[in-house]
Amino acid sequence: MSNQAPNHARVIPLRPSAGRPGTTRPADRQPTPREPLWRDLVGDVLRRERQAQERTLKDVADTARISMPYLSEVERGRKEASSEVLAAAARALGLSLGDLLARAQGELVRLTSRTSRTTQTSHAGSTATTSSYNGLCLAA
Repeated sequence: MSNQAPNHARVIPLRPSAGRPGTTRPADRQPTPREPLWRDLVGDVLRRERQAQERTLKDVADTARISMPYLSEVERGRKEASSEVLAAAARALGLSLGDLLARAQGELVRLTSRTSRTTQTSHAGSTATTSSYNGLCLAA
């Protein structure tokens, strides 16, 4: 037997968990859904278009003159690609940069309108305001 004290680490959670005492939420309050990230939306559009054309990642990356691992990261939403890279990938798929961004914007509107409808329904009786803005805003 050793005389050493037990080695217990003290863990301090960064976010309180729902089941811990003192961190309960009111029963009528749902967790707020996460806003979709632009890089995820653009990556999804690129991947769907590439797969619809039955093209390989290597083929599109070679045509766009970007590395295959980087294009894979962009498609998975892991990298925030520059406008030059997005334009090259779009062109390789036969799209303009505007087409790519318009499709991503359509996905954003679809996802956020579904989220806002769910939020409005779950907050019946409260005054939930949602934006009717249906445009595309990009900041550099």
